[in-house]
Amino acid sequence: MNIIQIDETNFNRLASLVAEFRVTLRSYKGIVSEPDPEEGREDLQFFQEAGYPIFAAEEAGRLTGYIVCRIEGSLLWVEQIYACEDCRRRGVASLLFAKAEELARSLGEETVFNYVHPNNDGMIAFLRSKGYTVLNLIEIRKPFPGEKLTTKISVDNQSFDY
Repeated sequence: MNIIQIDETNFNRLASLVAEFRVTLRSYKGIVSEPDPEEGREDLQFFQEAGYPIFAAEEAGRLTGYIVCRIEGSLLWVEQIYACEDCRRRGVASLLFAKAEELARSLGEETVFNYVHPNNDGMIAFLRSKGYTVLNLIEIRKPFPGEKLTTKISVDNQSFDY
């Protein structure tokens, strides 16, 4: 398996995986949807124009996963990481994440910052397996008009709608 950098010459190959990632994200909120490759291309275009480093895992000519990194000063944030369902537990995400950690070290940092959906138990377990255990930020917002929040999440002595 090879890790390749995605740029304007090859990002159309990745659009379907980005679309699959979007479907997965929506599922954490109970939304059922179908992959939209055009939406994937739009996301990749945004990342490319913003200068975000994008890497993909390639095996036998097939892209099996990807990672999008955002660099702010010397900090590296993982914006998206995704491995195809049929390629999970085969080291795809670990290789991609190692690339992000390597990039963070090149910036003089010892850690990668990660946004994780609270329902994404698989990603939380993955990050814990890599030694990531510090809760760093909590995003808080007002409910959207008509949004039905059915779950409560507690952090220390605080309770939040979710």
